[in-house]
Amino acid sequence: MLRSALLLFLCVFATAVMAAPPRAVVFDFELIDTSLTGEMRGVNKEETARLAKLAPVLREKLAASGRYEIVDLGPEEAAAKAANLQACGGCDVAIAKKLDADLSITGTVQKVSELILNINIYMRDVKTGRLTDAYSVDIRDNTDQSWLRGLDYLIRNRLLTSSEKPAPEKATQ
Repeated sequence: MLRSALLLFLCVFATAVMAAPPRAVVFDFELIDTSLTGEMRGVNKEETARLAKLAPVLREKLAASGRYEIVDLGPEEAAAKAANLQACGGCDVAIAKKLDADLSITGTVQKVSELILNINIYMRDVKTGRLTDAYSVDIRDNTDQSWLRGLDYLIRNRLLTSSEKPAPEKATQ
């Protein structure tokens, strides 16, 4: 009896250890500028630099958590940069599928004004193409610090909360 219980425990433990985290592609964030400032002045180099910092931070923190295996976007980076991921009808999923990922993670920063912005993160199941999660946080102030604090809040309090999320189904080939 004890031997059977021990064997069952080892089988369950081995299965849990062998279950790999979902493979996720984290795309660069995109800016949606609906502010009057953007309309009048055009592209803001400081905001462009801030935008470029978000995805690397997200990749690093998701990988460090052990809950996601981050897939290198490298081979498809040009295709991702050429697309408007929020308006391309699912091209992020097509790109993620080419990279054999389970999840596609995209993000936006919407600038309403110089004071009011929000950061959004979207997760799609690559197999189904369906949106599985969407996270958003409003931030005040258009600075490096406010953008990184907003992203950190989403990571700590939404993406990496203690509740376990089931991994998306792996596409069969």
